[in-house]
Amino acid sequence: MMDMPHFLGTLMGKRPDALQVAALCRRKIEDELEVLLVTSLDTGRWIVPKGWPMRGKTLAEAALREAWEEAGITGTVHAEAVGNYVYTKHRKTGLDQRCEVLCFLVDVETMEDKFPEAGRRKRVWVSPKTAAKRVQEKDLKLLLRTLS
Repeated sequence: MMDMPHFLGTLMGKRPDALQVAALCRRKIEDELEVLLVTSLDTGRWIVPKGWPMRGKTLAEAALREAWEEAGITGTVHAEAVGNYVYTKHRKTGLDQRCEVLCFLVDVETMEDKFPEAGRRKRVWVSPKTAAKRVQEKDLKLLLRTLS
């Protein structure tokens, strides 16, 4: 079955996916790759830092900003997305929103203790394989398993 054109889906009440960006923060410790997970603010489940595109920033720059706000990360962000995943954002209004998340690699330079959401999230460095086991989104699991 063919996908319906965007405008037909909108006319029929099917809203398009909202776009978000995510930072796949990585570092090497003794030649072992680690990736960063943070807890979500609402459910406490493990996720990667992510958020909405920002006016005046590229999508990659917005992903890096999310890494700072949610985890205190500074580093170098790669300009091209390495993958994407889809999830359902549960809104306080009760209306669920389907989001497509573009993922950008961030080579971590520093991790600060003071950052905008400090104290509201937990942070953990784990292997990509362990990270894939902790996140819920199927396509994010697959993407994490491919990191090197």
